[in-house]
Formats: sequence, structure tokens, C-alpha cells
Amino acid sequence: MACFRPLVGLALSVMLSGCALLAPAPPENQSNICEIFREQPDWYDYARASHEKWGTPIVIQMAFIERESSFRSHVKPPRTKLLGFIPWRRPSSAYGYAQAQDPVWGEYEGEAGRLFARRTHMKHATDFIGWYNARTRRMTGVSLHNPEHLYLAYHEGQGGYRRGSWRGKPAVQRAARQVATTASRYRSQLAA
Repeated sequence: MACFRPLVGLALSVMLSGCALLAPAPPENQSNICEIFREQPDWYDYARASHEKWGTPIVIQMAFIERESSFRSHVKPPRTKLLGFIPWRRPSSAYGYAQAQDPVWGEYEGEAGRLFARRTHMKHATDFIGWYNARTRRMTGVSLHNPEHLYLAYHEGQGGYRRGSWRGKPAVQRAARQVATTASRYRSQLAA
């Protein structure tokens, strides 16, 4: 029986990687939200539904996803290296379009009633971002129209944001400014 365990693991790996093969390819021009929605029209519908439900503007949702995963559905953080060359553990459980980590994804599933949500589906990723940002607004008072500070809370968690953990992290501050810049560009493009 023990000799079948590696075969079962291999079969599961092949099946799960097959799901990644069926996922949409990342948009060719990620700097233009209109081109993104031309390639993936359902994504607009998903982001609009999340906006209507939770209040986070479409352009901010998409700027988060561009920053977190570059619109790749099955992306995970790179593995660390043991002894400098042996693939080892991943630094976090972040996964999917929104790079949601296991604990907060579990909270989302419970609170939003999304028990079968998948981090690799854009509909669920946009809904997650909307839910998370609505929670950020409730817990910290950050406006849903402030992409820079919403992203700081997204990256650091609401508690970390309130403690100001991001203040000593120039890379996180830079990333938040980039998200704000992307959201602003997307806003102009979508309006046109």
C-alpha cells in the first residue's frame, strides 16, 4: 500500500497542474485596463459585481491584482533555498490572483459565505479584495477610494496598518504608491 502513495501524489499533481493549464493567460498589455477587459470581458463583470457589493472601485481591485499576481491565476511566492540551491519552503501561503494567504482566505470564506471560493478564479479574487477592503474601512477608517493606504493595509493586515508597521518598510510604501499610480491610470483609461 505504501508503494502507491507516491503514485497518488503524482496523479494529484498532474490533475492540479492541469487546472492551471486551463486558466486564462495573463493579459498581454497589463498597463491598459481597457485591453485587459477586451481580452477577458468576464473580469469586468466580476469586478463590477464586487464594487456593487463591497464598494471598492473596479480600478483599485484590478490594480491590486496587477501588483499581487500580474494576473496569473496559480502564482505562489518563490520557494526559499536550503543550502543555497535545494528548493525548500515558500515564505507564505499566498496564492492565486489576489495572493490571499490561508488564514485570511478562511476568514473570507466564513464571513462572506463563500465556502467553495477558489483563489484561482477572478470572480472570487475580486470579491475577496472587495470584502477585505470593506473590512479595512470598518477597522481603520481608510477610504475605499484611497488605493495607497488600502494596499498598505492589504499587505500588512489591518492590525499592522494601525500599528504603522509599514512605516519602516520602504519597499512596501513604494509598492503602495505603484498601486495608486496604476489605479489612477486605469481610472483615466476606463473613463475614456
